[in-house]
Amino acid sequence: MHGFLRFIAGRAAAAGDLQARLIADPAARADPTGLYQEIRDAAPVVRSRLASVTVDHEVVHATLRSDDFRTIVLGSRLPGPLKWIEQRTRSGALHPLRPPSLLATEPPEHTGYRKLVSSVFTARAVAALRDNVQETADRLLDGLMDQSGPIDIVERYCAQLPVAVISDILGVPESERGRVLEFGELAAPSLDMGLTWSQFTRVETGLLGFDQWLSDHLAALRRNPGDDLMSQLIRATEDGVSLTDDELRATAGLVLAAGFETTVNILGSGIDLLIKHPEQLALLQEDPSLWANAADEMLRLQAPVQITARVARRDVEVGGEQLTRGDLVVLVLAGANRDPKVFTDPERFDVTRENANKHLSFSGGRHFCLGSALARAETEVGLKSLFDRFPQIAAAGQGTKRDTRVLNGFAHLPVLLAQRSRESAHSQ
Repeated sequence: MHGFLRFIAGRAAAAGDLQARLIADPAARADPTGLYQEIRDAAPVVRSRLASVTVDHEVVHATLRSDDFRTIVLGSRLPGPLKWIEQRTRSGALHPLRPPSLLATEPPEHTGYRKLVSSVFTARAVAALRDNVQETADRLLDGLMDQSGPIDIVERYCAQLPVAVISDILGVPESERGRVLEFGELAAPSLDMGLTWSQFTRVETGLLGFDQWLSDHLAALRRNPGDDLMSQLIRATEDGVSLTDDELRATAGLVLAAGFETTVNILGSGIDLLIKHPEQLALLQEDPSLWANAADEMLRLQAPVQITARVARRDVEVGGEQLTRGDLVVLVLAGANRDPKVFTDPERFDVTRENANKHLSFSGGRHFCLGSALARAETEVGLKSLFDRFPQIAAAGQGTKRDTRVLNGFAHLPVLLAQRSRESAHSQ
């Protein structure tokens, strides 16, 4: 499946196909902003060989909320012979783009499923987790106080903070958290299409390993439930119905992917933005109340999830383009977040931007991210705590972006820490 898509996309991209270039153009992968502008200049919705594509904020916003579209299911759009092969050769591991994942289900199944999950991930529960985020950030930063040379801030902080928070949600003991981090890193490209064989095998290793580990972990929680949200979800029922084992594993997997992968990416991107824009950091240091808005501006400018897609359920017109039932439309969230019709001077990083929260980085409609409040809290608390403790943090070399198309962030980001005294830091 991946090889077929890579072959078709490569040929189409060479011929100038705008949507195919999102997959196969190395220059666009390194910096897609120029391609976003080409798509925007062409039309609100651009028809291509593989699918239609849009970076228009209004179109993306409406499509995410429209009942005329559904989410894509991995492998469902392949031609007959390839679909037959794909169904018989793929592993049995749960995948974020296959049911029963919330990302791949639609009403009526999705409605009851999400309602049950939402009963546990309440605003009150997330508010309690915010205290956990602060305590975890403080502990991690304490461990960096005596660091004198360059460090990889992604490895030492950006990854460690969300994995600790997510592990608390999943009821993972501290001794097992390294494995969760490893599985998450292996499975990160699972949302991408057109993987190479080596990338695909690494993803399968991560998905299969996490699936087996998760089955054992959920069995342990059933025997000895705790106060964590996953134990609560195991016990939760709605009108006498509870989640099946597959649904529980799919939910835990999605919590890991959405709660860890996206947050580690936005933390790294936020650090990079503030190092490169010291005048914006100065505004935050002068007025800490701006941190919440700054988190949204970071999510807008460096969306941790760049792209999603929807399939037309019926013949429908969108953005002036007539789609037929079964047509695919690629929604470039990162492009919509830079739409000049919505965001003035959209390439500028501005922590005071009044409508920064109009970004679409958390999707929308019935598939709006359940963990959005937690992601915002981790971004705001995690970055504020870091720059309060190390206000003179500086780059120590060139960062390395992740080799993924859907997820966007840094794999490595070397920095030098300049710290306040321990007493001064804790007095705040």
